[in-house]
Amino acid sequence: MKNLILSAFIILLAVTVSGQTDKKARTILDEVSAKTKSYKTIKIDFTYKMENPAQKISESFNGTLISKGDSYKLSFSGQEVISDGKTVWTFLKDANEVQINEATKDDDSFTPTNLLSTYNENFKAKLLQETAKQYIVELTPIQKKNFNKVKVSIDKTKKIVNSLTIFDKNGSSYTYTVNKFDTDTPFKDSMFSFRAADHPGVEEIDMR
Repeated sequence: MKNLILSAFIILLAVTVSGQTDKKARTILDEVSAKTKSYKTIKIDFTYKMENPAQKISESFNGTLISKGDSYKLSFSGQEVISDGKTVWTFLKDANEVQINEATKDDDSFTPTNLLSTYNENFKAKLLQETAKQYIVELTPIQKKNFNKVKVSIDKTKKIVNSLTIFDKNGSSYTYTVNKFDTDTPFKDSMFSFRAADHPGVEEIDMR
C-alpha cells in the first residue's frame, strides 16, 4: 500500500516522459515538472479512493505528504512513513511498532531522486482532453508494469496536478485527489526522522 501511494506521488510531483509521446503532452508535463522541482518544500493533503466494481470494493481515506528534497513524511490510515533520504521508518500507530529500512535504489524504498530517475523514461503520454481550466493526460508504461495506464488531471493556470487515477490489470482503479497543495513552507529537518523517545514503549524492528 505505502509503495503504491509513494509511486503515485512521484508521478504527481514531477513526472517526466520518454520521446514516445505527443509534443503537446510533453510540453505540459515538462512545465509541471519544472515548476514542481522549483519548490523547496511541498505539502499535499489528498484523498485516496480504491474501487473494483467486479469485486464490489470501494474504500477511501485522507492523507498528507510532505516532501523536502529526498526527505519526506507520508501520513495515512494510521501509518506514518518517514525518511531522511537515508533511512525509512514505517510507524504503525495502532501496534506502536516501527519498521526501519535503508532507503536504497535496490529495494522498494522511496526517495524522490531515485524514483524520478526511474520514471524518467518509463512512460509515453497522450493529451486526451483540454478544457478552459485543465488538461487530461494519459500515461502508459513502456515497460511491463502491474498497471495499464495512469490518467492525470492538470490545472492549466497553476501547472500542478489536481488528481491522478491508476488503472491496474485486475480491474481496480486508485484515485488520488489533491485537496490542498502548499509550497515552500519551512519544515525542520528533524521532522523527517523518527525518534523512539517520542513514542514510549514502541517496538523497533530493524530490517537493515
